[in-house]
Amino acid sequence: MKEFLPKINSPADLNKLSVEELGQLCNEIREYFVNVVTSVGGHFASSLGVVELTTALHYVYDTPNDKIVWDVGHQGYVHKILTGRREELKTIRQYKGISGFLKRTESKYDVFGAGHASTSISAALGFAVARDLNGKDNKVIAVIGDGALTGGLAYEALNNAGSMNKDILVVLNDNQMSISPNVGGISRYLTEVTTHPRYNKIKDEIWRLTEKMPFGKRRLRRFVRTIEESLKNLIVPGIFFEELGFRYFGPIDGHDLPELVLTLRNLREIKGPKVLHVLTKKGKGVDYAEEDSVKFHAVSPPANQSAGDKKAVLKPPSYNQVFTDTLIELASENNRIVAITAAMAEGTGLVNYQKQIPKRFFDVGIAEGHGVTYAAGLAAENFRPCVAIYSTFLQRAYDHIIHDVSIQHLPVVFALDRAGLCGADGPTHHGAFDLSYLCTVPDMIVTAPKDGDELRNLLYTAFAQETNSFAVRFPKDSCITLTEGHAFSELPIGSWEVLRAGQGIVLLAVGSMVAPAMNAADKLEKLGHAVGVVNCRFIKPLDQPLLNKLVKKYEHIVTIEENVLSGGFGSQVGQFLTQSKLNVGSLSQLGLPDGFVEHGSRSILLENVGLAPDKIKGTCLEILDVNNKVKSISIS
Repeated sequence: MKEFLPKINSPADLNKLSVEELGQLCNEIREYFVNVVTSVGGHFASSLGVVELTTALHYVYDTPNDKIVWDVGHQGYVHKILTGRREELKTIRQYKGISGFLKRTESKYDVFGAGHASTSISAALGFAVARDLNGKDNKVIAVIGDGALTGGLAYEALNNAGSMNKDILVVLNDNQMSISPNVGGISRYLTEVTTHPRYNKIKDEIWRLTEKMPFGKRRLRRFVRTIEESLKNLIVPGIFFEELGFRYFGPIDGHDLPELVLTLRNLREIKGPKVLHVLTKKGKGVDYAEEDSVKFHAVSPPANQSAGDKKAVLKPPSYNQVFTDTLIELASENNRIVAITAAMAEGTGLVNYQKQIPKRFFDVGIAEGHGVTYAAGLAAENFRPCVAIYSTFLQRAYDHIIHDVSIQHLPVVFALDRAGLCGADGPTHHGAFDLSYLCTVPDMIVTAPKDGDELRNLLYTAFAQETNSFAVRFPKDSCITLTEGHAFSELPIGSWEVLRAGQGIVLLAVGSMVAPAMNAADKLEKLGHAVGVVNCRFIKPLDQPLLNKLVKKYEHIVTIEENVLSGGFGSQVGQFLTQSKLNVGSLSQLGLPDGFVEHGSRSILLENVGLAPDKIKGTCLEILDVNNKVKSISIS
């Protein structure tokens, strides 16, 4: 059989194929995608669900002149295959390889980047307005779905786009899923037509009745079609979009390639704002992914074990797992504790919590701002909500943290997973800013554990106090230690922990940086330098009494954090020293650069940004060397 995929190097090559040949191409794409992604790892079920849709869009539209704006960029793997990155897919999410999301600098076909959800309609409207202002006539398509229509930004965009009456097509990829199953009234509304037979039953009954009419059949059927359209508007979700100013089309089968192509060709000629409702199956074509698209939302590459070492290396549990187990334990003893997440029960580790304490678990959909304000309402009624959201996703709720939680002095607990560099997901997911944006919030307590035991203690401390909002940030990594049967201990607010004494230099390390700091100190000790290390588990408030003592004891202070330096932990220390008029020989600040760190393994990225043990050791040696040179010059 003739192979088509090797000859597809750009969307223009699709025009050489018939619709029937496109069907074979889709089979080849699906097979190639499965072989590559199961080998190298990456997002899986979402792209399997849009093979036909992606192919049809690039077949009908003239990309990149016509603009396809994707939502939730992990749906974009097939798009990458069709836009000249077929071979590069083998490097996806790897260091120096292509991104797992849409990225403007990667390809001219990636017209708008997407790592977070619900952005496509807003961006597409911007493209449409720019087109009209420039006097052009290209088409603009927003592909939203995979749960993204549960986010409030999408509805703000729909409301604005409908009122502006711009020529734009919104393709609603309705697979009934985000990562976790979609939640809420909108999800039920959109899926009603596929789960309830009323519409098709009414249509079939009317047609059977008219078949029996001896005369006037044609005229009666025209009348019936009018009634049918009225019934359709009552039953099918289109009335919602129609009221916002969009013409609604569908729902159609998103895996029926001829129907997709025909429909898109027809819609291309219709001006104005339009919605095409496409029904797809997440994980389509792979049995195990269809059956459990949550589990196979993403896959990891096969374990890389050498032939001589068949025994699996036992690692401590992830911070994520320790967080969930601890929250279950605390909530089992305290019925005021509730857990809230934003469509990320799996990602935040709360699946087991949901199973064990379902009445006090709430998934609000991809709506982080709403989730935080919802938590504030619960806290105002004396419940103790824990809002579990990735560090970068919580950025979307910043105003809600200030306006709804902090100003009202409500003791909401925030659990920030993926704090720091989170690896293959790259700059849209690196938690690089949370220390900076949270430390500016009055009365907010901001913490980071050095290991699993301390994570348990910080969560216990967070719920033990009743007056402040309290944030605990932790990385996407295994915790360093977790003591079996570890008993809870309430930590004094603002207290640090001296891990080793030294002279000359003291390393003030935050959370995930404590272990590298200790490692660097060990290396320096072998070179004859005794360096102090302090676990600065409270970023706000600082341990001011201890900091005063450290300034008197050590000539040089080095702060180490997995956060941007601007406004972070080092900035807090520097501000305190300045305000307190404390003199120190030098203050060096190690952290993430003023830029966006690319994707890659945590170990590689930490090495690149100067936060690996050898890099920390090198910084200390430079300080000591400069100090010695200054002393020798002054003596002579």
